[in-house]
Amino acid sequence: MTNIIDVNEFRTMGKLMISLLDLNGFPVGVKFLENGDALPKDAEVLKNHRYCQALMKAHNGSNVILTDEGISCPAAAAAFGFRPLPESLKSGKGLVGFGIVSDPEIGKKMFEGMLRLDEKSIKGIHLFPLENAPEIPDIIIVEDDPEKLMWIALAYLHSTGGERIKSTTAILQATCVDSTIIPFLKNRMNLTYGCYGCRDATDLSETEAIIGFPGSYLYPIMEQIKNLKEKAIPRSRDKGALSILKGKSEVKSCENGGN
Repeated sequence: MTNIIDVNEFRTMGKLMISLLDLNGFPVGVKFLENGDALPKDAEVLKNHRYCQALMKAHNGSNVILTDEGISCPAAAAAFGFRPLPESLKSGKGLVGFGIVSDPEIGKKMFEGMLRLDEKSIKGIHLFPLENAPEIPDIIIVEDDPEKLMWIALAYLHSTGGERIKSTTAILQATCVDSTIIPFLKNRMNLTYGCYGCRDATDLSETEAIIGFPGSYLYPIMEQIKNLKEKAIPRSRDKGALSILKGKSEVKSCENGGN
């Protein structure tokens, strides 16, 4: 799918995405570090961080690494194959304790449906602002207003020939599973509303959502965003049809004597 072979092109595309869509932060590149890989020297190795917090740091401009030793969220640690899911979560009782569900069987089923990486299949996760990418990412994640994510999704849909986007979420593990693992394992875009954990632990606002897609789709997505920026995006944001409706309403009100 990708036409990009040079990491510099990923950097250029990252900058362009921000400018064309007026994003509030950096699109984030995510690279899985294999067991034989050395940890990148210029990145900060985080301690006591959740994955969503590492993503937040990259979204805000930091170049970071999260490993088995540094990840503090047990659900995310299990999702990335670092260690088994604790029994309290596996049984669903932990979600009852958090007030997320009222029936442990529902929580149990939610975790049973989670896609996960194979145990010990990676040694770490490298997260960085796309425009400063030190390497070609496996996954790209954008956290922003739904309207801006909509244009990325539309551009992706164009790159797949108009096929409807199939997205899945349990409103749980929104950044680790929904935005990272599903796009990686299924090789497709996935959209998510966020979850209790990432909204509690990060600066993700009430008006923002998250989208993740394989890095191989960046080039066709950006080519179509350029096209959308020429006409569709500015016309939609100008709300011309709404202005016409308001104008008609004002005319009708005047005709009725202002009543």
